[in-house]
Amino acid sequence: MSDFESMGLKGGIWQAMLVRGHEPARLSLVHLGERIAEARATAEGAGQWRIAAAIPAEHLSDGVQTFLLVEDAGEGVAPLEPGARQLGKLTVIAGALLDDDIRVEFELMRNELELLKKELRRLAAG
Repeated sequence: MSDFESMGLKGGIWQAMLVRGHEPARLSLVHLGERIAEARATAEGAGQWRIAAAIPAEHLSDGVQTFLLVEDAGEGVAPLEPGARQLGKLTVIAGALLDDDIRVEFELMRNELELLKKELRRLAAG
């Protein structure tokens, strides 16, 4: 069991606290379904980990952008491993809001649901 608490975005760095009994595995920042950066975990005491993820400037633009913090068993720059687990979500709204933004958010939700269905089918088949 783990407890994740976002501490917000400041200076382009998304920070959070993770409370659990063991060190987290590889932490990745995901935007529009692809890994865009790694996050780092620093021990803050018994069972507490400070998470820091730099949001790459090229992924910030007008409208609504959603970034996910994901933990998986992968290493280095390899793609996300099956069974990756979402720890947290950061939504950034910048510039002029467009009416289409809500449609984009729904599309992201549909894509996440499709990934979940695909993973569940894989687990059921195995």
